[in-house]
Amino acid sequence: MRNGERRVVITGVGAVTPIGTAAAGLWAGLAARRSAVREVTRFDPTPFRTRIAAEIPDFRPQDHLEAKRARRLDRFSQLAVTSGRLALADADLDPAGGGGDPDRAGAMMGSALGGVAFAEAQVDPFRTDGPRGIDPALALAVFPGAASCNIAIEFGFTGPNSTNAMSCASGTIAIGDAFHAIRSGRADLMLGGGAEAPLAPMTYAAFSIIRAMSTRNDDPARASRPFDEDRDGFVMGEGAAVLVLEERQHALARGARIYAEIAGYGCTNDAYHMTAPRPDGRQAARAMRLALDDARVTPGEVGYINAHGSSTPLNDTTETAAIKQVFGDHAYRLTVSGTKGYYGHALGASGAIEAAICALAMEHRWLPPTINLERPDPACDLDCLPGDGRAAAPDVVLSNSFGFGGINASLVLRRA
Repeated sequence: MRNGERRVVITGVGAVTPIGTAAAGLWAGLAARRSAVREVTRFDPTPFRTRIAAEIPDFRPQDHLEAKRARRLDRFSQLAVTSGRLALADADLDPAGGGGDPDRAGAMMGSALGGVAFAEAQVDPFRTDGPRGIDPALALAVFPGAASCNIAIEFGFTGPNSTNAMSCASGTIAIGDAFHAIRSGRADLMLGGGAEAPLAPMTYAAFSIIRAMSTRNDDPARASRPFDEDRDGFVMGEGAAVLVLEERQHALARGARIYAEIAGYGCTNDAYHMTAPRPDGRQAARAMRLALDDARVTPGEVGYINAHGSSTPLNDTTETAAIKQVFGDHAYRLTVSGTKGYYGHALGASGAIEAAICALAMEHRWLPPTINLERPDPACDLDCLPGDGRAAAPDVVLSNSFGFGGINASLVLRRA
């Protein structure tokens, strides 16, 4: 910490994921060590090479939002607002204003695709009935900024507000932006996270046709397998996670429970290719270094990395190489796990879900395993934690997110 610099802590976790809802449900899902990947039920997947996904099985927006309000929001915004509400409840904060000055409270969110699935559903009504067939909510639902704007409306937060659409790193970037808003003095309380609801036929087809997704259709629960030699692509998922971030003294003054401190954030771009990572991993490594430098911690202090671990052939080997560049010999002494085997890849929400997992892991002193890691790729030769997970209490953890467009983002969390 720099002299006089404001410190930022995590005081609430909210999530809606395929493995569980709210902080307790997400943690129970991790402890169960089971994958939520199944054959797609949201639409008929038979025309596609890939027919599997990680769907949220039991989300009813009316259980969390006023019924009229829920009807006005598309699924991605419902997930965003619900996760925000759950996070505020977990932080023991009144959702009406967050327990403080609304001008000092804001929201930063990330979503790769925003309401594109909602827009896709409007194509057939438009073709059939013309302009009168379109849902009037379309114009307000499709843009990614609906996530943070609807959170602001729901909770009366009039401070900093933005939603980025930086592919699979969006949630991590949003939390980094929220962290900087507090540290710089622009806010005292921020909601930061990501939301994604991409499971619609045309959107799904777009990723299937570029052969980015696993085709292990006959064994869906074992399809997402980060760092495994037999991985063949990512598995699409949906979900959302939001963290309550507070200036440390603001949190202590109200007696808040603190999960962890956010200490550093780094972001770079490969400037190389829209889908393939830079082969040398140099910019992914630089994002990690920037986050560590921002946190004023050394590589040797890090005890755990929640990897991006997308289960794609190129990403997992490149991330491993990047970790080695940053950590040197210490790379073989720290624990790495990729948790997307549980809940698939929720695109722009994944980084937020994984930051939430890091906070919960520090609270519960247990590191979740890389499920489905059965034959480790020799090129992914770190301690990637197959099996049942590990009891551990690292003082510093790193969360990585890398995405299409060459975007790289990392967060450093420190024990409070």
